[in-house]
Amino acid sequence: MYAPERQQEILRLARDGGRVDVVSLAEEFQVTAETIRRDLKALDRAGLLRRVHGGAIPAGRLDFEPDLAERESTAADEKDRIARAARAELPTEGTLILDAGSTVARTAAAIPAESSLTVVTHSLPIAARLADHPGIQLHLVGGRVRHRTRAAVDAWALRAYGEIRADVAVVAANGFSAEHGLTTPDLAEAAVKRAAVAAARRVVLVADSSKYGQEHFARFGALDDVDVLITDSGLSPEDAAAIERAGTEVVRA
Repeated sequence: MYAPERQQEILRLARDGGRVDVVSLAEEFQVTAETIRRDLKALDRAGLLRRVHGGAIPAGRLDFEPDLAERESTAADEKDRIARAARAELPTEGTLILDAGSTVARTAAAIPAESSLTVVTHSLPIAARLADHPGIQLHLVGGRVRHRTRAAVDAWALRAYGEIRADVAVVAANGFSAEHGLTTPDLAEAAVKRAAVAAARRVVLVADSSKYGQEHFARFGALDDVDVLITDSGLSPEDAAAIERAGTEVVRA
């Protein structure tokens, strides 16, 4: 197969699946990973794909945001491992902020029954999950609820987070990198995430490795705003070491 034919097929796969990765493409076309990287670079220069860590996404998807059901089903095993590892970062008592997001929801589900916590969240699904927890004093932050994420945003939510100080915040991101920081597709949601980060003494980012290197429309912080990143083993030791050199502890679950 000639390079233009291969690149056309790569573009089709990216548009159909929403993402392609170097390793899978190399196996698919029986070429080296370096050949695939050259193909992706050419498609990126042409404005047809956008390079992300380990692969590429279709151009124009910086504002793409999966719905709640898709978030729940994507990288489920990795998210479960991350949630279990995140338990070690949660206080057994004190105040905890829980951001919206499927990995944060899994972390909330892993809170031990013996915990005696004050939990603040702007996520309706997380609040519903914790409402019957015997040891939790639950505070639900109000505001306009985004249908896609079931999270409260806008002025009410921002004001609430501006009035508290928590021990730990567990936050999620659609993309993270040393260069572009923490990003998400929606400006209103980014503003609430930024306020949640500012309201906590310690910040824990839970994000699967596929989000490393991804860049979305709205930035809500720098990677060095995060004390601990909990991710999966798909993040390479080299990338983990680079993040730690910048000042953020990395746990690869």
